[in-house]
Amino acid sequence: MDETDQDAVTRLRATAHPVRLRILSLLTAEAMSAAEVARALGITHANASYHLRQLHDVGELVVESEEKIRGGVAKRYRYDATRDVADRTSPLDDRIAYARATALEVERRLLEAGRGSGSSSDLEAWVPVEAWRRALDLLHEASHLLHAEARPAGTPDTVHVSATTTAFTMTGGLEGEAARWVPGRDSAPEAGR
Repeated sequence: MDETDQDAVTRLRATAHPVRLRILSLLTAEAMSAAEVARALGITHANASYHLRQLHDVGELVVESEEKIRGGVAKRYRYDATRDVADRTSPLDDRIAYARATALEVERRLLEAGRGSGSSSDLEAWVPVEAWRRALDLLHEASHLLHAEARPAGTPDTVHVSATTTAFTMTGGLEGEAARWVPGRDSAPEAGR
């Protein structure tokens, strides 16, 4: 495994934890200190600090600013949502750990689901490669739109949402280069062409 692959594995392992997934979601909309994260998630300051350090050490968080507080320095972290966490070069066990952590986080969110619009889908099917590539582009676009438009919790005229996607090729059909796709970079043919 080369250095790039090892970096992806390290990032994946660091994010495969339900509290860290919540922190990443929280810090998508605004930069926060450990104390603010602790209050927002109902965890101890020490626990928040630990998880923030773990995420920062693997490059998932950036320090947006620092401020002096009572003789110390409080860092305000923000999540860099432009990185794809679930890298397909990571070992299967690590991707499964990430999927389990994500499933626990989705379950927590479902317990807090409000009334309103939504969508849920589960599918295992065989589709033309063009349809697969177009679907990946749409999923990628939707994910980046939601991350880019995220606002601080409680912002007026916003809706509190949950969006989780997992899409991957399976064995038995086209694989490797024949099915490889980089959403947003490769151009999917228009439907119906």
